Amino acid sequence: MNTDVLIAGTGCSGLYAALNLPKDMNILMITKSDLESSDSFLAQGGICVLRDEDDYDSYFEDTMKAGHYENDSKSVEIMIRCSREVISDLISYGTSFQRNAHGELVFTREGAHSRNRIAFHEDETGKEITSHLLEAVKSLPNVTLMEYTTLLDVAEEGSRCRGAVIEKKDGTLDVVKSYFTILATGGVGGLYEHSTNFPHLTGDALGIALRHGIALRNPDYVQFHPTTFYTGEKGTRSFLISESVRGEGAKLYDGENKRFVDELLPRDKVTAAIRKKMRDQGIDHVWEDLSTIPPDELEHHFPNIVSYCKSKGYDVNKIPIPVVPAQHYFMGGIEVDHDSRTRLEGLYAVGETACNGVHGKNRLASNSLLESLVFARRAAKDIEWEWNEKRICKDDLNISPDLSKYNASYKEENKNNIKKALGL
Repeated sequence: MNTDVLIAGTGCSGLYAALNLPKDMNILMITKSDLESSDSFLAQGGICVLRDEDDYDSYFEDTMKAGHYENDSKSVEIMIRCSREVISDLISYGTSFQRNAHGELVFTREGAHSRNRIAFHEDETGKEITSHLLEAVKSLPNVTLMEYTTLLDVAEEGSRCRGAVIEKKDGTLDVVKSYFTILATGGVGGLYEHSTNFPHLTGDALGIALRHGIALRNPDYVQFHPTTFYTGEKGTRSFLISESVRGEGAKLYDGENKRFVDELLPRDKVTAAIRKKMRDQGIDHVWEDLSTIPPDELEHHFPNIVSYCKSKGYDVNKIPIPVVPAQHYFMGGIEVDHDSRTRLEGLYAVGETACNGVHGKNRLASNSLLESLVFARRAAKDIEWEWNEKRICKDDLNISPDLSKYNASYKEENKNNIKKALGL
């Protein structure tokens, strides 16, 4: 199989990269599951945007403070400065954000934000954004989409990535020869017992990077979301209770019905407070009271959360719900520069599988969708520049990897390498 660009992953970062690549480039996109089983579809709270120039300093400080000042300040600046353009672009693709009676965007607030600056669509912003990006990609004649196709390895020739080895739905292996490859394979939640992620997201690209001597950055920086619905069941994806709920006034209570933490602290601090309370009181969860939010607002802003809780026997207007922290987001990843380039020429990494340092040690709420989109577009523009400037050799892609080594033991070794890097 030959293509100009191979993109592994069909979440928002992979899709947005495809939409920003030149239309004369052939693009092959593969995904490990179906097209909609990406964590981008699960994002509830919203997407941050720079409200106005007066908001810049506080937005920058909020992001840095949440990240314990371990953030790459240049990455943070790029993300914030590009936010308004990205929001406008999403709207042009059909994304509908909440607006007031005058047609102006409505902004909500989440933990560690000093100002309301989060655009949203009910409590399924990720689905609203990603579904429209997916429809736009499907309409492109230069893009081919392959579901249930797993990235096993990248093919390296000299100091350049020349393609990849993939496993198709029927279990057969194939070689994809490409001038450029973008890794957009998502997070690592499938490696954890309790996670808000899809279970098939197991950090595959991290193991591939390690095999090729590509550095990982901050692989031990894993964020746990403070509030997911507690069911007592193991091995199932945890349902997220959005941080926007607390941003709109929901309160947390311990086993003695007492508040014990400022609900708008950064996620790592709220998570730590919940875990301590659970440990001290010997309880499996704490309680979140949503009845502090007016019923009309609950139904309008958080319809899916209200519906899910009701399906579990909880009327959020009357009684608190049980919540517990769960693995949520990977701040580390494959080390990339500000244009999402890895150390291997022709190989890029974007979204949750990449680390440009923007989140530091702890991601600020609702920066994930924005960061993924901003740096996916930068990867696409860098590829476009190389393509148009003819800085790559457009000769025959001559690679022939040995497919016999990609067996069960190879996959197991990859998984063990990833878990070791994460400290699991």
